[in-house]
Amino acid sequence: MKRRNLITYSLLYIAGCSSSNLLKSNSNQSSTSPKYIKFAVTDVTGLDDLKRDFEEFRTTLAEILGITIEFFPVNNPTAAAPALLSGNLDIAFAGPSEYLILNSRAKAIPIVAVKRKDYHTIFVVRADSDIKTLAELKGKKIAMRKIGSTSGHIAPTSLLIEAGLDPKSDVQIVMLDDEGGKALKSGEVDAWATASDRYKNVLESEGLSEKDFKIILKGPELPRDVFVVSNQLASSFIERLRSQMLKNQDKLIQSMVKSQANRKYVGSEMSIANDADYNMIREVYKKIGQDSFLK
Repeated sequence: MKRRNLITYSLLYIAGCSSSNLLKSNSNQSSTSPKYIKFAVTDVTGLDDLKRDFEEFRTTLAEILGITIEFFPVNNPTAAAPALLSGNLDIAFAGPSEYLILNSRAKAIPIVAVKRKDYHTIFVVRADSDIKTLAELKGKKIAMRKIGSTSGHIAPTSLLIEAGLDPKSDVQIVMLDDEGGKALKSGEVDAWATASDRYKNVLESEGLSEKDFKIILKGPELPRDVFVVSNQLASSFIERLRSQMLKNQDKLIQSMVKSQANRKYVGSEMSIANDADYNMIREVYKKIGQDSFLK
């Protein structure tokens, strides 16, 4: 009988210790994990557009982490930097060019990179155009996406320089967002620089046909888009966030591509983000004389 009581007391003691350790573990986790985080996408402005393009992703990530995630709209790609620096923003999804700004101005920490399939800058002309090389664009008008866009401004400008052209004097560059295809077809511009993985999606959404165009140059593969976080978050939470995103990447990517605007991420994969992978874009900023923009 005494032996049975001893065993019973021992088991109760062990159970008590286990419960105590579990409570302690949960207490530690709750002390480092915020109750909610704020999420921004650097090239999506306005709450309505954020909801349209990333609502499925937001709810999926919130379920995975077990915390509340709120949208944080930004007015422009660089607006996320002061928000991260002040602690008003916790996590942002950025293109390679925007990442460099967030990293240099807000010391944002890269955690997860998203590799897009066939992510290159391409130069497109009309099918009946005699233009075959970038050098032949001298004196011509070129449609690009928007200032600061990796594939639709920074990289194509670098490629023009490599072709021996001065982007400021040898060509006329106009920022038309995704209207470049229409402008090219109508003859408003002579060429259109865009991302290879956006090309077909833009044509489809704008009711254009591939047969009306031809690609004269496809640039090198570009660095990955990246999720960054505020350096004010606890390191243990940052590691948990990274780990859970990588573990659940298929679910997260599927939630992302439900929006037509994010079809460019179909077939994408996530990996640990590495700051050195973005040195290529840093060099481009230097080449075009805009490296001070990263300071």
